[in-house]
Amino acid sequence: MANSYDSGRLDLPFVGISTFGKRPYVSDWSAIDADVAILGAPFDFGTQWRSGARFGPRGVREASTLFSFGHAGAYDHEDDATYLPGSVRIVDIGDADIVHTDTEKSHTNIEAGVRAILDAGALPVTIGGDHSINIPCIRAFDGQGDIHVLQIDAHLDFVDERHGVRHGHGNPMRRAAEQPYVTGLTQVGIRNVSSTAKEGYDDARAMGSDILSVRQARTLGTKALAARIPAGARLYITIDIDAFCPSIAPGTGTPSHGGFLYYEVLELMQAVAQSHDIVGIDLVEVAPDYDPTGSTSILAAQLLLNTLGFIFHARGDG
Repeated sequence: MANSYDSGRLDLPFVGISTFGKRPYVSDWSAIDADVAILGAPFDFGTQWRSGARFGPRGVREASTLFSFGHAGAYDHEDDATYLPGSVRIVDIGDADIVHTDTEKSHTNIEAGVRAILDAGALPVTIGGDHSINIPCIRAFDGQGDIHVLQIDAHLDFVDERHGVRHGHGNPMRRAAEQPYVTGLTQVGIRNVSSTAKEGYDDARAMGSDILSVRQARTLGTKALAARIPAGARLYITIDIDAFCPSIAPGTGTPSHGGFLYYEVLELMQAVAQSHDIVGIDLVEVAPDYDPTGSTSILAAQLLLNTLGFIFHARGDG
């Protein structure tokens, strides 16, 4: 982040252009030089009910400016740690191009963005968009070695095919499990009426899934929950904002009551950042128009920034 205080500008959150956290914008995907690169995936043609997640990247970026004060990182008095100091280089590479009504072209463009980030040796963080954008994100990890997927979500998203649809927002975890480099999935927060029928749950478990509801996760507690993820696994994290209770995250297309509260997910992110190598993140299904308060977008931005702080603190980079 620019050293704004010393440059003569206060640069308040509502001033300027909304890149993620007001970090530098890199338009040339062949010239990414950073530890983290943010990619927007404003695609919501995979939704089965309410659209609007195409505006998620803009909403989360704008909300993230709330956390752009200062330039020396964020000090957490509980942890006695300063997270995301200037030594952690974060850039925003803008959005993948979306071709309206063309899922495959749009997904291919998203995949190209994630591949560019991986080629640069940076951590890809993709902001959706509906959950189908996870499909190209996971495809981009072909040739990157084995990964385990940690899904935080209200819905299992393990539908194989319905009426020929294989790449909608009910399919991504099934498509991930089919990849030879995905060694398994830990699916947390799954509850109530799901997007997936019973046979989908049976298939998921047969393909290496560990499925836990919110209540089961609470009963286990953070440490025991994190311990269920295979030791030593390289971890890809996909976060559907509807994993949270709609009382704090109403801005989503498919809200599901009974969800997580903030610290339940935050503490899991901190635990897995300390125990596993996090190789990629996506956060999906923020649809800002359903939340005029902006709280859902703020939650998403805060969760991403704190998770990045935990990851790089655990790596010894701040």
